[in-house]
Amino acid sequence: MKKSKDGSPAPKGPDGAAHGNSQIDDGVPGGQTRREFIATAAAVGAGLALTGGLGEHTEAAEVVNDPSAVKVQVPTPPTSVAVELHVNDKVEMVKIDPRTSLLDALREYMGLTGSKKGCDHGQCGACTVLVDGKRINSCLTFAVMYQGKKITTIEGLTDGDVLHPMQAAFVKYDGFQCGYCTPGQICSAVGMLNEAKAGCMSAVTPDLSCATAQLTEAEIRERMSGNLCRCGAYPGIVEAIKSVAGV
Repeated sequence: MKKSKDGSPAPKGPDGAAHGNSQIDDGVPGGQTRREFIATAAAVGAGLALTGGLGEHTEAAEVVNDPSAVKVQVPTPPTSVAVELHVNDKVEMVKIDPRTSLLDALREYMGLTGSKKGCDHGQCGACTVLVDGKRINSCLTFAVMYQGKKITTIEGLTDGDVLHPMQAAFVKYDGFQCGYCTPGQICSAVGMLNEAKAGCMSAVTPDLSCATAQLTEAEIRERMSGNLCRCGAYPGIVEAIKSVAGV
């Protein structure tokens, strides 16, 4: 008599014969074991899902017997488009994939590498640039969306060899260490001051009825919270911004 692994009599199948656990067919047609049936069903299901999703007709049996029968359709990349961008008071014409981010257009096609790619998810602020005076995360937006807009990067803040007041303040108050996030910090700080002058409030503004918010240290820290400094140079950054804001 066949016995199972634990020494007990093996269960009998529908034909009255003893079977080991691995040979129980549980009434599965075709003489397959249960494991073979489940494996085949899974393979057929996966094949149908693949072929159905790709819009191609392939027999399920072909997929099971020959996985290479699944026909994969590779999408055709979109045609490059000519984009005219106004960057740092110059008109730049670039031919790019329409899915190219503004950050990649600036760095890879125009050679303006001051704006940095940190997280590429809009979470660190290293890619911050100014568009019509307002700060944006350039890694989260398409370049084609900003034709006709005035784009300013860290390279465009200087006046020849003369630093922008915010740039000079960052140097004076040691608002950086490694410098990787600094271009985004400075562009964000310039945009933040423009927002404050325009009357934009923040989450910590105590009186929303005021025409302008007083830029306290708490206000500055809150408004700059989207720009991360992994070196921890925040005290110098805040002091630099306070000096330019006159507070």
